[in-house]
Amino acid sequence: MNISDSIRYAGVNDHEIDLFEGQFEVPLGMAYNSYVILDEKIAVMDSVDANFGEEWLSNIKEILAGKNPDYLVVQHMEMDHSSNIKKFIDIYPESKIVASKMAFMMMKSMFGTDFADKQIVVGEGSTLELGKHTLSFIAAPNVHWPEVIMTYDSYDKVLFSADGFGKFGANDVIDPEGWACEARRYYFGIVGKFGANVQTVLKKVAGLEINVIAPLHGPVLNENLKYYLDIYNTWSSYGVESEGVCISYTSVYGHTKQVAEKLAEILKSKGCPKVALNDLAREDIYECVEDAFRYGKLVLATTTYNGGVFPKMKEFIEHLTERNYQNRTVAFIENGSWAPMANKGMASLFEQSKNLKILETKVSVKISMTTENISALETLADEILK
Repeated sequence: MNISDSIRYAGVNDHEIDLFEGQFEVPLGMAYNSYVILDEKIAVMDSVDANFGEEWLSNIKEILAGKNPDYLVVQHMEMDHSSNIKKFIDIYPESKIVASKMAFMMMKSMFGTDFADKQIVVGEGSTLELGKHTLSFIAAPNVHWPEVIMTYDSYDKVLFSADGFGKFGANDVIDPEGWACEARRYYFGIVGKFGANVQTVLKKVAGLEINVIAPLHGPVLNENLKYYLDIYNTWSSYGVESEGVCISYTSVYGHTKQVAEKLAEILKSKGCPKVALNDLAREDIYECVEDAFRYGKLVLATTTYNGGVFPKMKEFIEHLTERNYQNRTVAFIENGSWAPMANKGMASLFEQSKNLKILETKVSVKISMTTENISALETLADEILK
């Protein structure tokens, strides 16, 4: 994880955590990254979660080998990166804290002090000279908190990207699915609403020579960086990453599930390159959100409930709309024992969304799938694939 001879890794791995941010399942744990830049002046990049303060400070002590740090750079004030700021200052009282103006305001709320005598306030275009290393600061508001800054080291050509380019999973565990799957779930779960802000930052860094991306979660990225930059551009512009169809459904007694599975079968028979089929009540909701953003076409199939939309489907659509779901094709399938009403309800939940194409074919089932329903699914599949 060390970046160079003069930039060392000081982060920690969390294998005790069950839910990241109280909601995201992280079966592979979580990494809280921190880095130390060794130069004429020494800068520590960010802190870690409160539960790992002693381990982090021990890592720093070992890297410093008797020296004292000059700066603690705080790029992001979320608690998994800032909880040990005061402990750090207690141990290294001569150090200065480098952060945005808003970050210091948050420190006041968090620690009861904004460390006024230790502040170095930085913003867009500010620089910090360490010796060979010059740090340039890039304002990155709402990626994904408003106080965020990123940092570019012109000597080793490292972009310290705060939460950008992060992923779920500890760094000492091999992710069998590679980087993209958990990075995608992380991005759309946490950053997805702020695509326009990510686009702004990507434009700012486009002219920089970047050899390494060092995020606050997940592995240091030092190969094939164009891939990571391009995929972040796709995600943040709400572009389509993979050709295919995502079918997400809820089913009380299995009938709507049968309809969703039949549509998947028909789509595959017609040459659809990929069909992702998700049971919203039983699968990780953020895996389902990830699929909805990954593919360009989404089919929602649900039971009518209290004259409207089944709760798990309503929750799912709200997850999408609050993340600015757009630039997609959407189709609806409803089921109802006596008065199917869910298609109308699902459509109303997307009323404020932009750049969505709602398909004209809407399938309506009364309890069990009929031959007429199958014919309608054939028509819907043709419209989806057209």
